Amino acid sequence: MNKKKMIRLTALVGVATATGVVAEANQAHAATTTTTETTNQTTNASVESTQAAVDAAQSTFDTAQTSVDSAQANVTSASNNVTSASASLSSAIANKEAATPENIASATSAVSSQAVVVASASQAVSEQAGVVSAAASVQASAQAEATSASASLSSASANVASATSALSAAEAALTSDQSTAANNLSAAESAASSASAAVSSDQAAVDNAQAAVASAQAIVDAVAEVQSSDVINMSAAYITALKNYLANPSSANAAALQEVAKGADYVKELQQKFKSDASLDVVDPSDPAVQEALSVYAVNLINQLRNQYGLTTAFGASANANVAALDFVKKYYDYENWNIFGTTVSDGQGHNKNGLDAYAVQLNTSIAEDAGSGLTTWVKGKATMATTTLHNLLYAVYSDIATMLFDDGGTNNWSHAQSIFEDGTILGTDGFNNVYLGLAFDKYGYAHYELYNATEGNHLGNNAYSLDVQTAAQTLLTNAQATLASAKASLQRMTTNLMVAKAAVVAAQDQLAALENSSASDSAAVTAARTQLESAKTSYQTALATYQQKEAALEKANDELANVQASLEAAQATLAAAKAKLAELEETVANLTNADQLLAAAQAAYEQAVANLTVATGNLEAAQVDLAKAEAQLALAEEAVEQAKARAEIATQVDQQLNGSNANDRQSAGQDATSLKTNGRALTATVATASAANPKRGADQGRLPQTGADNQEASAMALVGLGMLGMATGLYGYKKKKLTK
Repeated sequence: MNKKKMIRLTALVGVATATGVVAEANQAHAATTTTTETTNQTTNASVESTQAAVDAAQSTFDTAQTSVDSAQANVTSASNNVTSASASLSSAIANKEAATPENIASATSAVSSQAVVVASASQAVSEQAGVVSAAASVQASAQAEATSASASLSSASANVASATSALSAAEAALTSDQSTAANNLSAAESAASSASAAVSSDQAAVDNAQAAVASAQAIVDAVAEVQSSDVINMSAAYITALKNYLANPSSANAAALQEVAKGADYVKELQQKFKSDASLDVVDPSDPAVQEALSVYAVNLINQLRNQYGLTTAFGASANANVAALDFVKKYYDYENWNIFGTTVSDGQGHNKNGLDAYAVQLNTSIAEDAGSGLTTWVKGKATMATTTLHNLLYAVYSDIATMLFDDGGTNNWSHAQSIFEDGTILGTDGFNNVYLGLAFDKYGYAHYELYNATEGNHLGNNAYSLDVQTAAQTLLTNAQATLASAKASLQRMTTNLMVAKAAVVAAQDQLAALENSSASDSAAVTAARTQLESAKTSYQTALATYQQKEAALEKANDELANVQASLEAAQATLAAAKAKLAELEETVANLTNADQLLAAAQAAYEQAVANLTVATGNLEAAQVDLAKAEAQLALAEEAVEQAKARAEIATQVDQQLNGSNANDRQSAGQDATSLKTNGRALTATVATASAANPKRGADQGRLPQTGADNQEASAMALVGLGMLGMATGLYGYKKKKLTK
């Protein structure tokens, strides 16, 4: 609740007669001082009195506000009670309507039936309680047996600990030299074992190195045998016919080329160049060293042919190209079971063109593939991937390249020869300016010659091989021999170490045997202690088995007790539910039987709640009236204290001005009064009107100086002072503080 009032006091004093009293101002000053002091005291007392009235009014207001809050709470509570009583009355009315003889009889019958259910459930609880009691007895017996077994186990464990301690003491009785000797023997045996393992490891390394040397020697021997004489010679007529065909692949040129190619007896050359050598070891075509030898051999054959043809650009071979070829063949031929030639050539699947396209995208380069029958076209029979030697593989490469030259007509249309003798393109496809060959064999024994255009981006030309295959093979052999020598030296060192370690073991054994013979009694004590410990351990194991058996029996008894207790709790829950249902049915019968009485009680409670609400509402309204009165009284009291403060402030200022005046001040006051005479007509009129219209001034006049015979001069001076103050200060406005509750 907010209230705001404005009180404006106009401190205006008429100055019409000021001229007459100015001359007497100096004489009246002394008398005026005492009078103003009295006036100040009076006004200050008035402020204190009105402030006390404000405090009392505030207290009355606070009390009234508390009464309103309490009355409001009572109204809320009474309203809630009416709502609750109304609901109860509606329920009683519905109950009364349902209280027919038929419904009462039906409810009574349901009570009887439910009583039978309760009795049956109670009997089940009693029976299950007996089962629980029996199970608890079994569990208690099992608990006692388990406790006894646990005690026996603890005793057996203590015996083991005692026997262990006795053994430790007996062993400690042995001389420190014997212990040291035993430790020395253990250390010597460990060192001998490590040395033996090192010898075995180094022997395996020597064996592997010897195998590598043998393999490298086989490569050197094979290269030495074939390198100087392995050149496929093309006749001038063949070269001319091939150039004519590649320039114009007409039927006539193809026939002419085929006729010239028939004259090359490359099969006979193969038989002369490659001889059976049963001493060569079986090699793996995917071994990097074997791949290197084969790819360098193939590139040398091709480059010799290109030189005969008149080309100056050569193919290259690299480890990166070989890795790519092996990866491509495994991924797109071996894993996909892609048989390029099949078993009869006619049933072969041909080149995996989709695989070539995909791999070209993967490597971001151009790829061309030539394929040869490889290990399947020997003159002396077919080899397998498991039995092939380096000679077999070199033979296959030579055979494939020779076949591509002299037996490449028909469906191939000399495409293999074209791939060998083109420059900058392969089979009409541009982008082969830096050709590197990668060679790999698939799982069927067929050879794949992958021709890559190597660039800085795809790195296929990196790790390039020297095309001087003889030097490369010799380097391979030299490295393998160095590895073998190093392995043999290490084996020799490890063999020496083993001999030293074995000698140390013998010495430690002799030392230990000597000490054991000199401490037979201590050894006997140790033996006895060990026997006692073994006996204690056996007893402990027996006690442990018994304990585990009893613990298992106890766990079973606990589980059984828990199960029957759960069944008892379930039966008790069923009984409780049945009793609750019976109580509900009995309450229904009681409600139906006593419907009249219940309705009358609900009606009376509702009427009483309504009456209580009416009373509470009246009390609230009365409290609100009292609060409004208290608020009005508080506002009046605050207005009065503001007026008293204003009067006190004016009186104080007048007193200060009069008491502080000197001769010059009084002259100035006279001049101000003269000025008021001239300029203060409106003020005089205002004061005159206010004095006539305000009946309350009588109260104020009792506190201000009065006119009369005794106080004429003081009054005159007061009027002058008030007039000057009015000119200086104008209107004083006071605003009452905002009241909020």
